[in-house]
Amino acid sequence: MTVLTPELLARIRSRAAGYDRDNAFFTEDLDELRDAGYLKPRSLLETARDQRLLAAYAPATALAINMHLVWVGVARVLADRGDDSLQWLLDEASAGELFAFGNSEQGNDLVLWDSLTTVDTVDGGYAFTGTKIFTSLSPAWTRLGIFGKHRGPDGDRLIHGFITRETPGWHANDDWDTLGMRATQSTSTVLEGAVVPLDRVARILPVGPNADPFIFGIFSNFLLLVGSVYAGIADRALELAVEAVKKRSSLKTGLTYDKDPDFRWRIADAALALDALAPQLESLARDVDELADHGASWFRYLTGAKHRATETARYVVDQAMRSAGGGGYRNAAELSRLQRDVLAGIYHPSDTESVHSTVAANLLGAL
Repeated sequence: MTVLTPELLARIRSRAAGYDRDNAFFTEDLDELRDAGYLKPRSLLETARDQRLLAAYAPATALAINMHLVWVGVARVLADRGDDSLQWLLDEASAGELFAFGNSEQGNDLVLWDSLTTVDTVDGGYAFTGTKIFTSLSPAWTRLGIFGKHRGPDGDRLIHGFITRETPGWHANDDWDTLGMRATQSTSTVLEGAVVPLDRVARILPVGPNADPFIFGIFSNFLLLVGSVYAGIADRALELAVEAVKKRSSLKTGLTYDKDPDFRWRIADAALALDALAPQLESLARDVDELADHGASWFRYLTGAKHRATETARYVVDQAMRSAGGGGYRNAAELSRLQRDVLAGIYHPSDTESVHSTVAANLLGAL
């Protein structure tokens, strides 16, 4: 059963505009969600449903919390498949620790298949040097997952591991001033020899595409939870569109716009597009939970689900803006914020080009 009570959600929505206006971190939301037990491990299906609901009330809060929930999901995927190497992560998440992602790098379009961050062997672990971008939860994380490339005599390897906030050798830049999703405070993280101890190394993998369960866990949780957040934005946009046309009226006909055939068609078309998302996102989340085997098609299905969710959300928000009229264009309007927030969907991996490449390779083979 969800911990997202109507009262909690109402408080979270009441703060969203202020966080956005002030470019401020969602501290109060995070405290309430942690106290409610929202950060603890659950099934991916339950998490996806709740993230969609939360995003309809505060998109940036939901998107930032996603990063913690993805790491929890990765550990759960491994545990469900008999690998307890990240059991410590599940235990610490249950105890209240907050996990974040330090993987994205400017100019790295290979995402998890290679890294611009360098890794050196040191006593007791590995030292990481490089800059990570889009580190959501930057002001508050207590555990940060990072990866980088180690060059050794037996070939290059990608080292995945975790540092704590107390680990020396890192700092966050104050560089988050974006069009939307402002409350995530996804600042850049500079690693200057930050050491991941050996007992916090999650994986050592070869450079290039890899179907290791750890990588599958990242892709499956990240793509489906991101898709769920943007579906939630679309849910709220459709609600606002319905409210708007019932209030607006035509001087020409004297009727409210909910009686206008063109606006009725516009809103119906947005709803038809949105209705297709839940079966896709939820069936795949259930498949991850139930250890379904889609073989080589997994990445096609996962990247496709995220792509359809973010593109559909952009379409629905656009239709809502058209339905709301000029009032939706004011900064004070919630739809205006949703329009800015939904645009962030095009920047999350996997991007449109990568998605089409993945699908083509699945159907036609690699180039």
